Amino acid sequence: MFSSRLSWNPASNRITCLIDDLNRSGVTLVDLTGTNPTAAGFDMDAAAVCNAISHPSILEYHPDPRGLISARQAVVDYYHCHDRNVDPETVFLTASTSESYACLLKLLCDPGDTVLVPRPSYPLFDFLAGLEAVHLEPYRINCLPDTGWRIDLAHIRSLATSRTRAVILVNPNNPTGSYVRPDEWNDLCRWCRDHDLALIVDEVFLDYVSAHHPAARESTAGNSAALTFTLSGISKVLGLPQLKLGWIQVSGPPSLCRPACRHLELISDTYLSASTPVQTALPILMAQRDFFQHQVQDRIHTNEIFLKTACDRLTSGRMLSREGGWAAILAMQNGISDEDMVCRLLESDHVLVHPGYFYDFDADDCLVASLLSRPDDFATGIDRLIARFR
Repeated sequence: MFSSRLSWNPASNRITCLIDDLNRSGVTLVDLTGTNPTAAGFDMDAAAVCNAISHPSILEYHPDPRGLISARQAVVDYYHCHDRNVDPETVFLTASTSESYACLLKLLCDPGDTVLVPRPSYPLFDFLAGLEAVHLEPYRINCLPDTGWRIDLAHIRSLATSRTRAVILVNPNNPTGSYVRPDEWNDLCRWCRDHDLALIVDEVFLDYVSAHHPAARESTAGNSAALTFTLSGISKVLGLPQLKLGWIQVSGPPSLCRPACRHLELISDTYLSASTPVQTALPILMAQRDFFQHQVQDRIHTNEIFLKTACDRLTSGRMLSREGGWAAILAMQNGISDEDMVCRLLESDHVLVHPGYFYDFDADDCLVASLLSRPDDFATGIDRLIARFR
């Protein structure tokens, strides 16, 4: 009766079952996996946000497939801050980055076509692609001793077939925190242009660059070298996931950009999913960006400094370099699998971190923690983790 696109296994895994048991027992967990900015203790100008979304103009409906011009101009202004000049007519508003992906898979792929995705990365692409009947082929991002995380360009080239339609990049990647480097970007643009492939670049964590890598942050918006769709949204940029607004910026050679925008307008016009209140509010909400992001950067810096110092107590293992984003990766190198480490921490220390396999790490000894965690919780959880596995 139901579509085969919904054939995922819904069974709970070992870690989820253990968490459920502990919760039923009344145990309070130190959760170092949280990434919801509205639950992380940041200050928001509640009056400004509420006033912005309650303006009388929200009572009027003026649908535009691309989104209200005032909201699209706010996105253009955001990219000006990143030294990128884009035309508001190349900006399309959506209800979320996830919806942006869904629109682009509809735009670029027929059922059974293939899109190349990074590995390791956040485990969302399988569901998004599956719902569009699109096949995913993962390409490697390798952590090299001298250069850090690098995209395996040779692996990408080896995966392409006549059914390949696009390459997805996450800039910076989640959870590795690695930005796309200029040489990687230039090579990918040339290769995609020569093979009639599109680039889909997810930049939701773009603003959260490490103080040690300030030059790493480069947006791909306005790229002219290949057909490019740059994605972001207010979930991460403003810490307002509940208001549900994302965007796609289309760029590339005019011969490709123009028809892409025309087709994307048809798709967007079919759904018109971005709500009027949040579109109307976006220019005012964007004025809160620095206020929110400075808090996040301070939190990330505080937790990262603590983690680096704590890792000095490890007899084996290390924290991997982070260029951006808000995840920290520990390569433990202690002969214990990631799943076993997570379960031991839960059972014995009531601390929750993510196992590396959640993000498809090749190695099975990596743990991932959120640098968005409240500092007291983060310090408590990391101290227990280090004491357990040092």
